Amino acid sequence: MIHYFNYLFIALGGALGAVSRYLLSTWIYNRNLQVLPYGTLVVNILGCFLLGVFNTLAVENNVIPPHIRMMISIGFLGSFTTFSTFSLETFNIIKENNLPVAFINIGLSVFLGLLAIWMGTVLANFFSSLRERGDEIGEDYR
Repeated sequence: MIHYFNYLFIALGGALGAVSRYLLSTWIYNRNLQVLPYGTLVVNILGCFLLGVFNTLAVENNVIPPHIRMMISIGFLGSFTTFSTFSLETFNIIKENNLPVAFINIGLSVFLGLLAIWMGTVLANFFSSLRERGDEIGEDYR
């Protein structure tokens, strides 16, 4: 029975992630020149950062229950980020014979995505170490 609730949590997270991606990328597209697909780039980099933070807290530090982990990582962040849209937009840029912009988009997406995952992991580890230090300090006063 509990497995059905996992599907519900994933579906809920997926719906929220898809709507969030649409709102954020549309907001960005309405404010920038269309040289690069900035909306998708920002959404994917932000999603990488959030996944780095979340994975560190959920998996490495085990502070998030499994059903919430699935809702956020598989559901929300899985539908929030979008490799297929990135690929289509890059393909369309190539079809327009704008190879320099296509390669910039590819390079930025991959490099910044990896950097964002790393930064999210570092940030989550930093806050986890502060929490652990706080627990150790608190024990001195008991």
